[in-house]
Amino acid sequence: MRAADLISEIIPPLKDTETGERAMDWMNELRVSHLPVVRGNEYIGLISENDVYDMADPSMKIKDCFQNLPNPFVYASRHVYDVMKIISDLKITVVPVLDENNNYLGCTDLLYLMSQITAVNSIKEPGSIVVLVMNTHDYSLTQIARIVEENSAKILSSFITSREESTEVEVTLKINSDNIDRIIQTFNRYDYTIKATFQKGAFQDDLKRRYDELMNYLNM
Repeated sequence: MRAADLISEIIPPLKDTETGERAMDWMNELRVSHLPVVRGNEYIGLISENDVYDMADPSMKIKDCFQNLPNPFVYASRHVYDVMKIISDLKITVVPVLDENNNYLGCTDLLYLMSQITAVNSIKEPGSIVVLVMNTHDYSLTQIARIVEENSAKILSSFITSREESTEVEVTLKINSDNIDRIIQTFNRYDYTIKATFQKGAFQDDLKRRYDELMNYLNM
């Protein structure tokens, strides 16, 4: 699941010609503490309710009061894990999504993100992660699944990440086994390029910690 797949249609961006009062009205209505600010397709930054509270005159335009808003964002091609990380690290309720040319595409908010993550139950399931890199024309999920299943395991979920300037794809597999040594050996035998593997340990613990942090933040 990529950031582009997580864009919510509910959260509109604020034009930099809008006022602080309008920003606060939208935040209250949408139940978020942040909103993206744009000028046309250009992403200016993220305004928070605290920023609005600090305005001497909330009836003034945003562009006249804020010259350097913080501008956290993720690119559309980034993995859902990157979206989770930025929310967890920065404690923000909205994450703007940009294309590779830095044009604003939309944003995902915390509630929508959590609804999508909760639907992917494999995040909480025990197992291991394998990241493969291959040319686009070599990608076959059927063959990849056959290799995994021949070694007495199953693919719980898979994500594909690609870049426009590259002919390669990165395939991330969540496998329902803590011991994937035989699977790795088989991938090597079939000349697959293994970029990374994460067996039971740091990666799984960190992913679960990020998930738990987001759930705790949501319940605050």
